[in-house]
Amino acid sequence: MSYIGKTPTVGNFIKLDDITTSSTNSYTLQHNSVNFSPESALHMMVSLNGVIQSPNTSYTVSGSTITFLPSSGTLSSSDSIDFIMVYGNVLDVGVATTVSDQAITKAKTNFVSSGTGYTGTGLDIKGNGSANGRLGLLCSAGSHGVAIESPDHSAGQSYTIKLPDNQISADKFLKVKSISGSGNTAIGQLEFADAGGGRNTLLATTTISSQVPSFDMTNVMSDTYNNYLLVFHGMRVSVDGEDIRVTFFTGSGTAGHVAGGSDYRFAYSEIRSDGTMSTSYDTGTSFYRPNKSGIGNASNETANGQLQFFDMRSTKKRLLYGEVHFTDANNNFCSNWSVGGSDMGDTACTGLRFEVATGYITAGTFKLYGQE
Repeated sequence: MSYIGKTPTVGNFIKLDDITTSSTNSYTLQHNSVNFSPESALHMMVSLNGVIQSPNTSYTVSGSTITFLPSSGTLSSSDSIDFIMVYGNVLDVGVATTVSDQAITKAKTNFVSSGTGYTGTGLDIKGNGSANGRLGLLCSAGSHGVAIESPDHSAGQSYTIKLPDNQISADKFLKVKSISGSGNTAIGQLEFADAGGGRNTLLATTTISSQVPSFDMTNVMSDTYNNYLLVFHGMRVSVDGEDIRVTFFTGSGTAGHVAGGSDYRFAYSEIRSDGTMSTSYDTGTSFYRPNKSGIGNASNETANGQLQFFDMRSTKKRLLYGEVHFTDANNNFCSNWSVGGSDMGDTACTGLRFEVATGYITAGTFKLYGQE
């Protein structure tokens, strides 16, 4: 068992070995021929020449040595120590200030839980009547840190949280996987889980660092999600006045490429920083185009936007919506909003192709999300 402070010393009622007196006042105390150190003189009964001696007046104890203080000055061989009894030792745990810094280590503690719930813990950190119980975790210098705190008393909450039972990994969040028990005995099992519950789930990322005319995101659409969101930023192009084109796949990999002459229809509106506005549409073409004006190719010109694809796994007509913001070839800041769709039959989509009309994509980050 471990203790904070001085280790308690306890003992039985015992009679020490007989002592033969001589011309000295100090003698060694032994029990079964082994040196014995009482807790103090107050824990002993000593009889000398048939008279019970007064502790700390007639005798003192230091370690295993007893020293008599007779009125005659010095004992002799004619004196008789009748008996010395030790009547146990008290649980004197001392003062906690005797514990030096960092003296209590892992090897010296062993907090054992004896049950379930908050009543069976091996260690309790209690509130003081105004502040909640709080566990602090400090930095290596002890100058700052974080704390875990219990709910307020007014909340009336008692439950147990079990740390995740699966391997930790990046881009996860803590989720309550399961609950056992109820009320004060409720136990919540945590896990490291993917984001979900109506939020966007990242499915694929493409980063362009060298020029390409197009890139594919294949086998990324499944029955898990019916709607998808493509977000891109920092897109740059090699040709001034470039157009974006998006098409879809319905087979494994790039099989089932939907790029027929009348597979897509769309319309868009645009507002420009020169004060002009315009709209346009296409009633039948081989791609979905989300921008009206062309994207500029100067070193400080980029395109950023997001495209939403609805009902991509159903037998319904696919609905497409997008907004793209960029600087055009005439140095106007442009914002485009587009709506479109595709009649691609009953086959579910599996992926997409993102390309430009004439030149290359030279930079940009593109992320595809599944939407609940």
